[in-house]
Amino acid sequence: MADFIRVAAVSDVPDPGKELVEVEGEMVALFHVGGTFYALDDVCTHDGGPLVDGELADHTIACPRHGAKFDIRSGAALSMPAIRATRAHEVKLENGDVFVRLRDQATGPVTQPTTPTASATGSQPAASSAAAPAPATEGSSTPAASPTSGEGLASQSLSEAVIREMLKEVKDPELFVNIVDLGLIYNVTFAAATEGDGQQVSVDMTMTSPACPAGPQLIADTKRVVSSHKDVTGVEVRIVMDPPWTPDRMTDDARDQLGIF
Repeated sequence: MADFIRVAAVSDVPDPGKELVEVEGEMVALFHVGGTFYALDDVCTHDGGPLVDGELADHTIACPRHGAKFDIRSGAALSMPAIRATRAHEVKLENGDVFVRLRDQATGPVTQPTTPTASATGSQPAASSAAAPAPATEGSSTPAASPTSGEGLASQSLSEAVIREMLKEVKDPELFVNIVDLGLIYNVTFAAATEGDGQQVSVDMTMTSPACPAGPQLIADTKRVVSSHKDVTGVEVRIVMDPPWTPDRMTDDARDQLGIF
């Protein structure tokens, strides 16, 4: 186990207050609230933002980049867009000094998405209890695709509303919420194709952070879904970071799915 390392004098950090300290080569955010000291990795688990630069309110620190909040006592992620805890460390006071001992892993609870996902062992989510459609038999007809299903939408007249509805098939791989309800789609425009009768579609979309690791996948999935429409001959996805994404852009459906009230 790592040793306790002196990082500051008690008098160096006001109450309430915060300070960036270095412990064995790692940057740690030190907090002083209500006479007690706490220490967290100075890293927002959403996009690596510096927590010590955020706003401290009681026992909550907000990342200055996108507002993700963490409990300074445990490192637990308290709000979107962070869903994983940051690492909390042991702190002790001795002879007027503050000592920190690094922990190996995050100890706070992790906020889990409400949508079932495959487990680490590779097992699949439980199947829906809804009955599967009965197979077509001789003399019966197969039901037509729902107008709101992917196949039905792809055959409708091309419009921004149709494209946005189709894009609800694209989900953030970490949050399991579609990119439309997350508020990632800024604009959809159309132009006549240079060849043929189809339309060229341009989608202006943003990411929850400039370095979002899911970006390439979301771009590829957006192109795939939009290009499936019968009247689309080309798709351009333009990444826009101004205005930056904030949780306020999410719909009520997204908030309900993520348990944000």
